[in-house]
Amino acid sequence: MEYTGSKYIGEYVDGRMEGKAKYILPTETVYVGEMKDGMFHGEGTLYYPNGSQYDAVWENGLAIKGTYTFADGLHYDEKNWHYCDGYDRRFFTEIRNGLKPAGMAQLTNMDPPRKIPKGWYDCGDGFYNPVTRVIKDYRNRFLRNADDDEHEWITRTCRKGYTEIVGHRPKL
Repeated sequence: MEYTGSKYIGEYVDGRMEGKAKYILPTETVYVGEMKDGMFHGEGTLYYPNGSQYDAVWENGLAIKGTYTFADGLHYDEKNWHYCDGYDRRFFTEIRNGLKPAGMAQLTNMDPPRKIPKGWYDCGDGFYNPVTRVIKDYRNRFLRNADDDEHEWITRTCRKGYTEIVGHRPKL
């Protein structure tokens, strides 16, 4: 698997990846679970580099049912998702640990929030440079180029690393 950048540690049956295994993808995502005929099959978990994970039952490489857990322990619920919605704007850490005193608002689920490079945006999976339209992960590795729709969404909704003073300025 040297040519794909992946690494397989596990059992083989008739020369095929089959049985209990650990499969490391080039993205550093790691699958630990059962394989059949070279595909995820049975119970297995994907562990992502950011600390999140996806526990699932797989059938011929496809997830049949599963649960996604964010790095902070928040479980994604497809049907009853109430995290940071219009009715409850609290972050998961605020739900777990309570709200901060007035005047000390929490800007992200991470406290303190990441420092954003000047002129860039924090788009959730990395930092976005609106001039080059490149999104890099938090380790400064290329993720993707933003199309017009993603560019518009990021510049309209995401936190920016400002190069100038913003907010209230007292008269001098």
